[in-house]
This record gives sequence, C-alpha cells and structure tokens, in this order.
Amino acid sequence: MTSVSHPLDNIRVIDLGRHQAGPRCAQVLARMGAEVIKVERLGGEETRYHGPWVRKQSAYWVQYNTGKKSLSIDMRKEKAKEILSKLIKVSDVLLQNFRPGTIENMGFGYDVLKELNPRIIMVNVSAFGQFGPYRDNIGYDPIGQTMSGITMLTGEEGMPPIRTGVPIIDRITALHAAIGTLSALHERETSGEGQSIDVCLADTGYSMTEIPISAYHGTKIAPQRGDKGAPPSGIYPCKEGWVLLSAGDQHHWHRVCNALNKPEWLEDPRFTTRPERAKNRDLVNDAINELLATMTMEQAIDHFRRHDVVAAPVNTIPQAAEDPHPWERGIMVEVPDFLAGTIAVSGDYWHFSRTPVTVGSTPQVGEHNDEILTGLLGYSPEEVNQFRDEKIIDDSHHYDEVPG
Repeated sequence: MTSVSHPLDNIRVIDLGRHQAGPRCAQVLARMGAEVIKVERLGGEETRYHGPWVRKQSAYWVQYNTGKKSLSIDMRKEKAKEILSKLIKVSDVLLQNFRPGTIENMGFGYDVLKELNPRIIMVNVSAFGQFGPYRDNIGYDPIGQTMSGITMLTGEEGMPPIRTGVPIIDRITALHAAIGTLSALHERETSGEGQSIDVCLADTGYSMTEIPISAYHGTKIAPQRGDKGAPPSGIYPCKEGWVLLSAGDQHHWHRVCNALNKPEWLEDPRFTTRPERAKNRDLVNDAINELLATMTMEQAIDHFRRHDVVAAPVNTIPQAAEDPHPWERGIMVEVPDFLAGTIAVSGDYWHFSRTPVTVGSTPQVGEHNDEILTGLLGYSPEEVNQFRDEKIIDDSHHYDEVPG
C-alpha cells in the first residue's frame, strides 16, 4: 500500500481564483497537501494590494494564498494560453471564479478542459451560479447575506438590516467548493473521469436560512426577528463585558434554575416547557441580568460553567487574538513571510491523526515561474527568457505602492 505524507499528496490544482471564495477553496486543498499553482495576472492578483497591512504585507492576501506556488502570466496572449493548456494536461483540478461565461470566452470552458484532460475536475465559483435567473449578475459576499434573508433575521425588530462583520458567505462557499472537489476526486477513482462543479454565494446564503424558509414555505408565517427561542439563549451584559449563555434545551432548565438560585421555578408552570419559558422570557432574562450585573465576564462564565450551562466570552478582536484556544489548537499559526518577516495565518482545522496538513508561506509574484515552466512543463530556459522579454510572464510587483 502506498503511503502519503499529506492527505492530498500527488494532487495538482490550478487556481485561477480571485478575492476570497475561490482562492479560499484552493487554500484548503493546499493545506491538505495538494500542489496549488496560483495563476495570477502580471503584477500579481489585485488582493495582494488590499489592506489591512502587516509591515507591507496584506493580511487579506495571505489568508487565502499561503502554501501556494505563483505563476504570473498574461492570459490575454496566445503563448500564455498555450502554457495554461499544457498545465491543464498534467493537473487534477482547475478552479475559477470569473463571471459565468468568462472562462468560456477565454477558451477554457469545461468542454475544452475535458478534451485536454478527461480526468480534470473543474470547480466553478460565482455569485449566482452557472445557471439560474441571476446567472449574469456579479456579486460579492453580501449578496448571499441579503437575498437569503440573513440580514433581516439578525438583530431585533425595528433595526435596519445587519450584515455580519466577516465574510461568512465567502468562507462557507469555499468549503462547499472544497467538499465538492474532494468528492469528485473520490468518484474519479471509480469512474476514471473528471466532472465540473458549480457553487455560488447565493446558494450558500440559502443554506443558512433553510430552516426559517422551510417553516415559512409550509405555514406562510413569517419568523419574528430577534426570536432566539426559549431563554436563556443569547448575549447578556455583565459588569464588565458581555457573555453568551445558551441553555434552550429542556434538560438544561434545571441547571439554569440552580445557577440562578431559583429552585422553585422547576415546578412553576410558567417555566416547565420551552413554549412557556418563551412566553415568560422577560422574567427569566430579568433574573439573569440582575445576577450578571454583579459579575465580570470572567466571573459570569465561571459561575454558569460550574452549573454546566453553556457560557462563553463575547470577545473583541484583540481579546480573540490573545485567547489561547486558536494558538494551542494550531488554527492560527505564524509563518515566515517575505514582506512581514513573520505573519499569522489560519492553520490546521482538521487534525488528521496520520497525515498532517501543511501551511507554508505566501509566494512572491511569479516566484515559481521557472520551476513550473521548465521543471513541470518542459520549456527550455531560453524559451522562458523569451516569455519574459515578450511580457507573457513576469515576476515584478507593486509593493512600493502599499503602506508599510
């Protein structure tokens, strides 16, 4: 039996992605050991020059592109298309997140890809999908939050629509794409054939509101904004900071009563079932707020956890960054960086028992041009130099234009 060092050893991915959802999918595959070749425009993908900055390095860029190789080519030129065609023939996956129709106009639709390599798996990531009523429209993360109803479920009645402070739609779309890629790779072991995958931001949004949509579809009763179920189930203020308490299940109720020193509530018909507690939520929340007004966040968490009630801090970003959890678990790690010296990036979210993931550093623009063109595709050094002279490939950058 052949052993591997990483879960996706011997898998090669061509990453034509830009911004977040596409590149994040390719980054997940890179973490699992795939060789990911980032094909980017001359000067580098635009997000290399997006803030926030860590000593001239983009914290945005590194989160989606660590562990990849960089091939910087001008895809408008025929010689560059020849290079990509050769690369497709020796790769397993091609990922792209251009507007639907763009990759076909470039000459690399799935019909062309499978002629070049019948085993290739094509991963298409877009705003609204390769088919559907909004196919030709462009979009970013917020469209998944707004059209699916997320922004009108978040917050309380009377508030304006509320977006999340982080790109949850991009991230989950990337995971959908990665899961689909892994499944297609597995299926290929049986069929011997590749296939195409179509994931989009709008679909991801609907995957997050599937329960309230299902309920409304069946009853035509709209959910109430801010309805979190039976208390305690939400975020509460403390003397210093905020705490999350979550004990909505029936078998948790006696723990809440013990934590609040309200044993009489165990037999009180106003609180014995979830629906009754929801009706009388103000009484429960008032008791919780009265207790928490005497406690710091740390004291409150300790108190409720001692009673086996789910309690967690509501951290600021500085507090989250200083929490030991992401560092001890290795989900945030520091890696060497050619601009920042070192920089913190996302790490291992899987913790395989035998085949560890690999993180790696972010590549410089076109850092692997020679390695890929001569070592993998068989071009001579003279041909590669000619490519440079003709501006088909390049390894220049624009870091002198960014803050630092």
